[in-house]
Amino acid sequence: MTENWLTRRKWLMALGAETAMSCAQDPLRSASDPQRIRAFCIDFNWAADGKFAPPDMYARASATEHFHWYRDLGVNTIQTFCVSCNGHAWYRSDVAPVTPGMRGDFLGEITDLAHGAKMRSLGYFCIAANSYWGQIHPELSHGTPSAYHIPLTTTYLDYLCGSMADVLRKVDIDGFMIDWVWSVEPKWIEGEKKMYPELLGRPFPGQDKVGKEQTAEFGRRAVERAWKRIHATAKAARNACILWLSCNNLRDRQLAGSGMLRELDWVMNESPDPASLEDVRKAVGPQPQIIQTICGWEDKHDAEKLIHDPRCAGAGFYGFAKPDAITTLPPEGDTGNARNIAFMRKAFHEL
Repeated sequence: MTENWLTRRKWLMALGAETAMSCAQDPLRSASDPQRIRAFCIDFNWAADGKFAPPDMYARASATEHFHWYRDLGVNTIQTFCVSCNGHAWYRSDVAPVTPGMRGDFLGEITDLAHGAKMRSLGYFCIAANSYWGQIHPELSHGTPSAYHIPLTTTYLDYLCGSMADVLRKVDIDGFMIDWVWSVEPKWIEGEKKMYPELLGRPFPGQDKVGKEQTAEFGRRAVERAWKRIHATAKAARNACILWLSCNNLRDRQLAGSGMLRELDWVMNESPDPASLEDVRKAVGPQPQIIQTICGWEDKHDAEKLIHDPRCAGAGFYGFAKPDAITTLPPEGDTGNARNIAFMRKAFHEL
């Protein structure tokens, strides 16, 4: 890091410390449950057309402006990006390509500010989708759509975990979210044929001889293997690293009986239906913190209703929203996400 970057980082840390003084009397920080998670993500993954955002779409984002937005919302946890779904990094990575045109070192700067204000800062990795990877390894991908497309081969896991170790060496984040932790429906490309004996302990029998049960077990074991690699990498790099799963279907068969659910630090239900939270509590045991998403799917999430739902008692709360392409901040107006954000701002400051 150059002297200019160090100077900028020191200035940002000082600004964060200044903010901490102004937040010292925040009733949320002196509440009876000060550790209850109140988190948000300004989501760089998506463009207006519902596809993954081009790598430079949100590059002008200012870490300082974003920090102030999060602080004013009343969060105690900022979730932003190590690497977004398009495969580009939001820090000065030596593994993933850096977001073209990124201002400064976005993840490092916002992390310094968050820590100065006594907030957590967590990043993000998408497990089953990475446009850049799909483009450079078409033989190990189902294409590069804005959906799950990457088989969890050892070659891909080497790259993914290399990126995770890289960010933990370079940026003082508290941990990261893992999203789309799925094994894609196999097309039995060569990489998946190689995975079959690795996971199931017997030769690949031919595509027409793999039944539904074998396919399901293949997917479950692929997810479990990926989790073991991710967990070992993160904890070896930083034992205190928070590993946070976001999942829109916590009852999925690929997760049933998974060691991942027992070993995660935080488990989040992204679905607006909190019915699965009780099942998750039983599956994960007493250790992981449970979080409910209350903003992100526009009108499908109802922040006010979810915050007061007794099934969410004791759970942390999380929201996300796609930003405006110009301001790089969540848009205001008469939209479901905007209404949820307005309620979250009120609730987080009065909780």
